[in-house]
Amino acid sequence: MELAHSLLLNEEACNQLGEVQKAEFIFEWLRYLEKLLLATSRNDVKEKQKTLVEQLLSLLNNSPGPPTRKLLAKNLAILYSIGDTFSVYEAIDKCNDLIRSKDDSPSYLPTKLAAVVCLGSLYKKLGRILGNTFTDTVGNILKAVKSAESQGRYEIMLSLQNILNGLGAAAAPCHRDVYKAARSCLTDRSMAVRCAAAKCLLELQNEAIFMWSTDLDSVATLCFKSFEGSNYDVRISVSKLLGTILAKAITSKHPGTAASRQSIRRVSLEEVLELLGTGFLRGSSGFLRASGDMLKGTSSVSRDVRVGVTQAYVVFVSTLGGAWLEKNFAAFLSHILSLVSQSHPKATQIQIDAVCCRRCVSFILRTTIGGLLGEKAQLAVVKDICQAIWKLKKVMDAVMSDGNLETRVGSTDVAASQHMLVCALQELGNLIHNLGTTAAPLLQDSSTGLLDSILSVTLHPSISVRLAAAWCLHCIAVALPSYLTPLLDRCLERLTGHKSSPEAVTGFSFAVAALLGAVKHCPLGIPHGKGKIIMTLAEDLLCSAAQNSRLSAQRTQAGWLLIAALMTLGPAVVSHHLARVLLLWKCVFPASPKDLETEKSRGDSFTWQVTLEGRAGALCAIKSFVSHCGDLLTEEVIQRLLPPLPCAVDLLTQLSSILKMYGSPLKTPSVVYRQRLYELLILLPPETYEGNLCAILKELAADLTAPDIQVSASTFLLPPLCHQDDLLILSPLLQETDHRFIEEQLLLGNGVACGSLEYDPYLIYEKDVEGDSVPKPLPPALSVISSAAKLFGVVCAHVGETQRLPILEQLLDSIKHTKGARQQVVQLHVVSSVSSFLKYVALSKGCLGPEEMKRFALTLVMGALESTNPLLRCAAAEAWARLAQVLDDGAFTAGLAQVSFDKLKSARDVVTRTGHSLALGSLHRYLGGISSSQHLNSCIGILYTLAQDSTSPDVQTWALHSLSLIIDSAGPLYYVHVETTLSLIIMLLLNVPPTHAEVHQSLGRCLNALITTLGPELQGNSTSISTLRASCLLGCAVMQDNPDCLVQAQAISCLQQLHMFAPRHVNLSSLVSCLCEILLDNSVLVNLYSPYLLLRRAVLACLRQLVQREAAEVSEHAVMLAKDSREELTPDANIREVGLEGALLILLDKETDERLCHDIKETLNYMLTSMAVEKLSLWLKLCKDVLAASADCTAITCVDTMQEEEGDKGDDASVLTTRHDEKSHPFTNPRWATRVFAAECVCRIINQCESASSAHFDIALAQEMKKKDSRNDFLVLHLADLIRMAFMAATDHSDQLRLSGLEMLLVVIRRFATVPEPEFPGHVILEQYQANVGAALRPAFTSETPPDVTAKACQVCSAWIASGVVSDLNDLRRVHQLLVSSLTKIQAGKEALSHLYNESASTMEILAVLKAWAEVYIIAVQRHKNHRQPLKTTSCLEDSVRNGSCSSDGLLDLVYADLGTLSRLWLAALQDFALLTLPSEFASQLPAEGGAFYTAETSENAKLQYYNSWALILHATALWLTSTGFVVADPDEGASDLSRPVTPTSMCQGSSSGATIKSPEDVYTDRFHLILGISVEFLCSLRSDATMESITACLHALQALLDVPWPRSKIGSDQDLGIELLNVLHRVILTRESPSIQLASLEVVRQIICAAQEHVKEKRRSAEGSISILPTVLYLTIGVLRETAVKLPGGQLSSTVAASLQALKGILSSPMARAEKSHTAWTDLLRSALTTVLDCWDPVDETHQELDEVSLLTAITVFILSTSPEVTTIPCLQKRCIDKFKATLEIKDPMVQIKTYQLLHSIFQYPNPAVSYPYIYSLASCIMEKLQEIDKRKPENTSELQIFQEGIKVLETVVTVAEEHHRSQLVACLLPILISFLLDENALGSATSIMRNLHDFALQNLMQIGPQYSSVFKSLVASSPALKARLEAAIKGNQESVKVKIPTSKYTKSPGKNSSIQLKTSFL
Repeated sequence: MELAHSLLLNEEACNQLGEVQKAEFIFEWLRYLEKLLLATSRNDVKEKQKTLVEQLLSLLNNSPGPPTRKLLAKNLAILYSIGDTFSVYEAIDKCNDLIRSKDDSPSYLPTKLAAVVCLGSLYKKLGRILGNTFTDTVGNILKAVKSAESQGRYEIMLSLQNILNGLGAAAAPCHRDVYKAARSCLTDRSMAVRCAAAKCLLELQNEAIFMWSTDLDSVATLCFKSFEGSNYDVRISVSKLLGTILAKAITSKHPGTAASRQSIRRVSLEEVLELLGTGFLRGSSGFLRASGDMLKGTSSVSRDVRVGVTQAYVVFVSTLGGAWLEKNFAAFLSHILSLVSQSHPKATQIQIDAVCCRRCVSFILRTTIGGLLGEKAQLAVVKDICQAIWKLKKVMDAVMSDGNLETRVGSTDVAASQHMLVCALQELGNLIHNLGTTAAPLLQDSSTGLLDSILSVTLHPSISVRLAAAWCLHCIAVALPSYLTPLLDRCLERLTGHKSSPEAVTGFSFAVAALLGAVKHCPLGIPHGKGKIIMTLAEDLLCSAAQNSRLSAQRTQAGWLLIAALMTLGPAVVSHHLARVLLLWKCVFPASPKDLETEKSRGDSFTWQVTLEGRAGALCAIKSFVSHCGDLLTEEVIQRLLPPLPCAVDLLTQLSSILKMYGSPLKTPSVVYRQRLYELLILLPPETYEGNLCAILKELAADLTAPDIQVSASTFLLPPLCHQDDLLILSPLLQETDHRFIEEQLLLGNGVACGSLEYDPYLIYEKDVEGDSVPKPLPPALSVISSAAKLFGVVCAHVGETQRLPILEQLLDSIKHTKGARQQVVQLHVVSSVSSFLKYVALSKGCLGPEEMKRFALTLVMGALESTNPLLRCAAAEAWARLAQVLDDGAFTAGLAQVSFDKLKSARDVVTRTGHSLALGSLHRYLGGISSSQHLNSCIGILYTLAQDSTSPDVQTWALHSLSLIIDSAGPLYYVHVETTLSLIIMLLLNVPPTHAEVHQSLGRCLNALITTLGPELQGNSTSISTLRASCLLGCAVMQDNPDCLVQAQAISCLQQLHMFAPRHVNLSSLVSCLCEILLDNSVLVNLYSPYLLLRRAVLACLRQLVQREAAEVSEHAVMLAKDSREELTPDANIREVGLEGALLILLDKETDERLCHDIKETLNYMLTSMAVEKLSLWLKLCKDVLAASADCTAITCVDTMQEEEGDKGDDASVLTTRHDEKSHPFTNPRWATRVFAAECVCRIINQCESASSAHFDIALAQEMKKKDSRNDFLVLHLADLIRMAFMAATDHSDQLRLSGLEMLLVVIRRFATVPEPEFPGHVILEQYQANVGAALRPAFTSETPPDVTAKACQVCSAWIASGVVSDLNDLRRVHQLLVSSLTKIQAGKEALSHLYNESASTMEILAVLKAWAEVYIIAVQRHKNHRQPLKTTSCLEDSVRNGSCSSDGLLDLVYADLGTLSRLWLAALQDFALLTLPSEFASQLPAEGGAFYTAETSENAKLQYYNSWALILHATALWLTSTGFVVADPDEGASDLSRPVTPTSMCQGSSSGATIKSPEDVYTDRFHLILGISVEFLCSLRSDATMESITACLHALQALLDVPWPRSKIGSDQDLGIELLNVLHRVILTRESPSIQLASLEVVRQIICAAQEHVKEKRRSAEGSISILPTVLYLTIGVLRETAVKLPGGQLSSTVAASLQALKGILSSPMARAEKSHTAWTDLLRSALTTVLDCWDPVDETHQELDEVSLLTAITVFILSTSPEVTTIPCLQKRCIDKFKATLEIKDPMVQIKTYQLLHSIFQYPNPAVSYPYIYSLASCIMEKLQEIDKRKPENTSELQIFQEGIKVLETVVTVAEEHHRSQLVACLLPILISFLLDENALGSATSIMRNLHDFALQNLMQIGPQYSSVFKSLVASSPALKARLEAAIKGNQESVKVKIPTSKYTKSPGKNSSIQLKTSFL
C-alpha cells in the first residue's frame, strides 16, 4: 500500500496486482491523492496536471466501483480547481460522450455512472467557470435519465443536485427541465432514487421560485404521492423537502421587479397548514376520488403518507424555528388539533385510524414544543393548551346540557372532540413532566386553572379522555411531588362523593390509579395512611357494585383497579392490607366446580360481563401484587393465593361455552379475562398450578389456532424470540430511531392498531417500558396471543413428556388444515409458541422428550425457515439453533448443518437461501464452531458464494450477517480465514452499489467482527499484520463515505475498535474531524428531524472512548477543524468559541435519547477530569453561561435589595446583580436537567482543582503567579463566579437544581472557608459573601419547600456556621436563625409537619435539622477547648446568655439557648437508631407505634435517614453528656422516665403507663450504654459504605465519653466491656488505613487504659474494696497478737505484740470504717474481731501458754478508743469488756494493775459518754475500794505507790467527766483519801521515801482540786476537824521542807528504767 502513496499513480505496481488488489490499490491512491493535492503547491500540481488528468480519466474506463468513482470525481474537481482549467472542457466532453454511448451492457454501466458522477463533481467545484457548457451537459444527463436503470437514475439525480449547487442562479434556464425529471423520480419504484430526487429538488428550490409559489400545490401533492409505499429513508428525505419548501413559501422575500412580485401570490400560514392538513387527511388523492372512497366507507390515506406528512409538519416548524413557533403557537395548535376533530370524521371514524392519527398529532406537538422551545416558552404553551382544553370542555358541556333534541348535537360530535382532548392532555402531561418543578408557578396561577381543567374532563363521556386526563395528573405528580397528595385527596374525595355517576367512578378511579403509579417516581412518597383510605374505598366499591346494575361494571372495575394500583406502593404499605386483599381474591371466584356450573345456568349476558370484569380485575390485582411485593410472597401467602387458581382455570375452559350461550357482548371481556389469567400464570412458579397444566395447555393451543384470528401480529410477537443482533438485517423500523413513536404504526401493518391506553386501562399505574411516555398497550386480541405464546413455553416445559406430543401434533395439523393468509397467521402463532418453549427448555437445561418430539419440532421449524415472512425466518433460525442446543447431540447438530448445506446448494429462491444461511450462523452462535473445523470451512465456503450473489441484495445481506456471527463465535479458529474474508469484504465494499445499504451494513458487521478477532495483534509490525491493518482502515474509509447513516455508524464502530487495539495506527485528527462533522451536522444543523439516532450514538460512544485516553488531543483537533472549516458549517454550535465541550453541552440540552445523553455526560466528565484544571476559565464560563442563561430575575433582585439593606456594597457582590455579558452566548434557555449537570460539573471542577496546585485555594499565591504569567489561572480568582452560580442554582424554581446549587454552595464553603483575605488580615475571603449565602439559603426554609431541599439547606447552614467564616455574632445570627426556625418546627411534633409526603420525609427533615445542630455544637465545643478554657458550667452559660454578655466564643452561647431541647431530641434520635439497627429476629420487641421520629410502617424507609445522620448526633450527645458530667442539667427533666426524653412522638401526650421511676444513676447508665452500644455495634461490623465522617465521629464520641470520670469508672469496673471495646478498636485499626482514624482509635485505647488504671487505684483506696480484704487483715493481726501475747519474765512486751497493737490501731482508725458505703460492713467485721480478742482469754486447750492480760486489755482499749461507738457499745460486747477489766483489776500483779488503771484512764477520758460512762459506772466504785484498801495498809514499795497514783488519776478523770451536779459528791469522796496520805511535820522527817512521795503527790493534787472546788473543800474541812488539822499540819511541814529544798517532785519520775509497764509507743 505504501507504493500507492504518490502524486502520480504507480501504474507499474498497479498492473502487477490481481483484480481485487488492483481496485484496492487504486482506491488507496485516490484517498492519498485527495490529501496530497490540498497540501501541494499550485506550481507542482500544474507541472504534473496533464499526466494526472490522463490517469484519472483513464480510470473511468476501468469500471470503477461506487466509492472509487466518487473519489475519482472529487480528485478531478480538486485538480482543476487548483491547477489550470483549460483542459476541463475536454474532460467534460469526454464524460458526456461516455454518457451518450449506446453500449447498454452491464460491464459498461460503471463507466457511464462514473462519468455522471464526475460531471456533478466538476460543476459543483468549478461552478460558473463552466457556465456556458452546462445546458448541453444537463440536457445530456436528463436525456440519459429516460433510459437509465435505477442505479443510473440514482446517480443522475445526485449529479444534478451537485450541478445545481455549483451553478446557483445561473442554472435557471434548466430549472424546469430538472424539476420535471426529478418529479418523475420522486415517485420511482426504487426508494434510493426517490431519496436522491428529493435531495435534487431540495437543492433546486434554493433558486427555483416557482416551487414555493406557483407550483406549491403540485409540489405538495407530488410529495404526498412519494410517501405512498415509501420506506423510512424516503419519508425522511421527502418530508425534509416538503417542510423546507413550505417554510420558504411563508418566509421568503420574492426577488425581481414589482410587476413580477405582484404576479406571485404570497402564501399565508393558513394556506400552508391547510395544504399539509389535506395530505394528512386525504393523502395524495384529489377531492373527488376521496369523496368516492368515503362513500364506499374505505379510507384513502395510507399510513405511510400520514406518517410522512407528520414528519413534514415537524420539518416545517423546525425550519421556521422556535421564535416563530412561540409567536404563532395558538394558530398552530388549533390546526394540529383540528386534524383529529369532528370536522374531519374520516380520520377518526375507525378506532384504529383514530389511534394512529392521535399518535401522529402527539408526535408533532411533542417534537416541536419539546425540541424547539425553551422552558419559558413552554410555560406559555401550557397556558395555550389549557385554554384549548377549557374550550373543548365548554363544547362538551353545551352538548350534554342541551335539552332540545332537535338542536342537540349528536353524541358522535362529543366522541369526535375526544381525540382533540386526548392529544391536548397527553402533550400537557409531557410538557409538565419535562418542566419538572419549574412548572410550579403555573399550577399556582389561578387564572390558568390548570388542575381544574384536567379534573373537569375526568368526567368526559369518552373513556379515552378520562384515561388521558388521569395520565396527565400522573405526569403532574411526577413533575411536582408536592401536588401528589393533594391531587390524590381531591380525586378520592370526588370518587367518594360521585359514586352514583359511572363517568366519575371510572374517571376518578383512573386518576387515583395513575397517581398511585406516580408514587414510585417520587422519593418523598405519600402519607402511609392513604393506603388504608384507598383500600377501604376499593372494598366499598366492590361491595356496592351489585346494588345498582347501571354502575356494577364501573364500580367493579374501579375497585379492582384501585387495589391493583395500591400494590405498586410495595410491601411496606401492602402488608397491612394483605389479609383483606386475599379475602376479596378468595371470594371473587366460586368455591367449587359445582358452584361454577350453577353460575352458568342462572346468569345472563350482563351479569357475565360484570363477573368477567371483576375476575379479570382480581387477576390483575394479584399479578400486580406478585410483581411489586415479592418480599411478601412467603410460603404461607402463596398457599393462600392458590385455592382460587383451579377455579380460575375452570372458568377459562368454560369460556367458549359461555360465549355460545350469551353471544358477542362477552367476546371482549372473555379475551381480557384470558389475557389477565395468562399474565398472572407467567409470573407465578409453574409448581403452583401444576394440577391444571394440561387444561391450560389445551386452552393455549386453542387460542393460538383460533379460527377467527385474521391479523398477522409478527412484528410484536416475534422480535422477543429473535436474537437482538439478527433484527438488524430486517426492516429499519425495528431499529431505534427518533421517529419510532410514529413509525411503529407502519411496522404493525394496516390491519393492526397502534397501542393505546384505552385497550388496557390497568397499565395506567405501570411504568412505560419505553421511558416516560404514556403506556401503549396493544388491543386485547393481540396481547392475548403474545401472553399465550409466552405461557405456552413455560407450561409445555412442565407437563409430562407424553402430553407434549399430542399438543405439538395438534398444532402442526392446524397449520396444514388452514389455507392462504390464515395459514401464515396460524404458522406464526405456532412457531412463536414452540420457539418460546425451546428457549425456555434451553435456558432451564431441560429435555425435549420422546424422539417424535424432535421430528415434529424439526418439521415445524423447517417450514418456518422457508416462510415468506422474513421475521418468521429469523425466529425460525433462532429456534433451529435452540433445538440443537436443547438436544446437545453433536451428530444431530451436524445433521442440521448438513440439511442447510444441501438446501443452500440446491435452492435458488431468495427465501430458502436467506433462511438457511442465517440458520448456519445461529447454530454457530449457540454451539461455538460446531466443534469441527470441517464444518467451519464448509460454512464459510457457502457463505462466501452467497455473499457474492449480486442478483439478490437480500441473500448477500443475510449471508454476510451469518458470516459475522460465525467470525464472532469461532474466535481464534477463524485466524486462518481472516485474510480471505477481509479481501472479500473490501471487494464487496468497493463494488456493491450504495443503493443496497443493507449489504453494506452487513459488511460493516463482518469487518467489526474481524477486527475483534484480530484484537491486540493489530498493533504488530509484520508485513502480514500491516497489510491486514491497512485493509481494515481502507474498509472503514469506504464505509465512512457511504451515504447511508447506519453504514457510517458501522464505520465509526470499526474505527473505535481499531483505536482500542492499535491506537497509534488510527489517525486521530481525521477521526475526530469526522465525528464532529457528523455530530454537529446531524444534531445541531438539522436539529430535531435528524433521523440518525444510531449514528449519533455511535459517534458519542467512539468519542467517549477517545477522550478517556486523549481528551486534550481530541479537544484540540475539534477546535482545529472549526478553524479550518467554513463559517456556515456550524452556525449553531461554534466550536471556535465554546470548544468541543461547549458543543457537547449544547447537544446535551437538545437531545432527548437517554442513552445518548448518558454518553454525552460521560464524555464531558472524562474531558473535565483530564482538562478542567488546564482550561479552567473555559469550563467555568460554559457552566456559568448555562446557569445564567435562565437565571431567575426575581431571585437576583431579592439579593440586590438585601445587600443594600445590609450595607454590603463590595465589588464582588455585584456579581449577582449584573446580568451576564451583553454578547449573546450559545445557550438559550437551557433545560433544568442541563443546568443541573452544569452545577454538578462545577463541583467536580472544584474537586479536580483540590488535587492540583495549592494556589487554587490561596489568593495571595494565585495573584502572585498570575502576575508572573498571565496564562496562569486559579480557581480562587473565580470565587465570585462560583458564589454567583451557586446562588442562581439554589434559588431556581427547579427543586433538583436547588439541590445541586446548595451542594455547590456547600463545596465552596468547605473548600474556601480557611482562605485568608490578604487585604484584611485576620479575615477570610468568603466573609464578603455572607449576604449572598444567607440569601441563597433563606428560600429553602419557607413552608412550601420540600423536605429534601430543606434538609440539604440545613447541611449548608451548619457548614457555614461551623466554617468560622463569620466571627461577628450578629452576622452569624441570620443563618443561625434559619436553623432555630427549623428546630421550632420539628419541636411542634408530627402534627405540625407536612402531610404532603410520606412520614419518612419528615424523618429526613427532622434528622437533617438535628444533624446540622450537632455539627454546630461539636464545632462550638472544639473552639471553646481551643481557647484553653474549661467548659463552662451550664448555669454559667445560662447567665451569660440571659445577661446578653458575649463569651470568648459566642457560638457556644448561641447553641446553649436550645441545648436542653436539642439534647432530648438527640437522645431520642439515638434511641430510634439503636432500635432500627437491631437484627430482624428482634422485630417483635420494637415499639408498635414506631420511634420518636419514625412510624412503625415507614421504618424501612427511615433507616437510610438515620444511617446518614446518627454519627454526628452521637458525637454531639457525647459532648453534651460530658459537659454536664452526666448530671441532669435540665430542671424540667425530673426523675420521670429520664431515659426516654420528651420527643415529638411523646409531646402533648399524657403518660401512657405508670412506668417505674428510674434513679439518676440508672438514667446515666442507660445513656452511657446507648452511646457505647451504638458505637460498638457500628465499629465491630463496619459496612463497606461506612463513611470516614461516621467512623471519625463515632471514635470522637467515645473519646468525649471517656473524657469524664463517671463513664471511665464504668469502663474500668467492667473488665469485659473494656476488652470488647479494645477488640473492636483493634479491628478498626487493622481494616482502615486512614491515619486520622488510626490516631483516633489509639486515643480511645489510651483512655480505656487510663480508665483501667484509675479503677485499680480507686480499688486500692476504695472503701468498698477494703471490705474484701479487712477480714484477712484482722485475722492476721489478731492471730499474731494472740500467738505472741504471752507473759514474759519481768512483764515485758515483745516487739511483735507492740507491732500488732500498732497495726490494729491503724486498721481501726482507718477512714474507710466511717465511709458511707462500707461503714456497716466494717462495723460488723470489727465487732467480730473484738469478739475474737475477748475469746482469747479462754484457751482452746489446757496446754496453751498463759496469755498476757495487759496485751489483750490494750487491744480491747484500742478497739474502744479507735472505732466508732457502734462497734463497742453493743451491750453484749460492752459487758464482756467491762468484765475483763473487773477481772484484771482483781489480779494481784501490780504491773497488771498499773496498766489496767492507765487503760481505764484513757477510756474514762473518751469524749463520747455512750462509750465512757458504762465503764465509769461499773468500775469507779471498784477502783475507789482498791484505793481505800491501799490507804489502810499504806504502800510498801514503788509498785504500790504507782498503783495508788494511777488510781487517783483515774478518779480525778471521773470527777472531770462527771456532770456538774455530781461532781461535789465525787470530790467529797476523793478528798478524804488524798488527805489521809498527808504527813505532819514530825512524820515527814522520819517517813520512808515511798511515804514521802505519796505525801507530796497527795498534797499537790489537793492544792489543784481545792481552788477548783473550794465550796466542797471548805464544807468538808469545816465538818471534819481531824481532816482540817491533818491538812494544816501537812501544809506547814511542807513549807519547812521547801526551805531545806526537799525535792518534792520525785513522784513525777518513773519508778525505774526497768519498769516493765513502760511502752515505747502510745497505742491510745
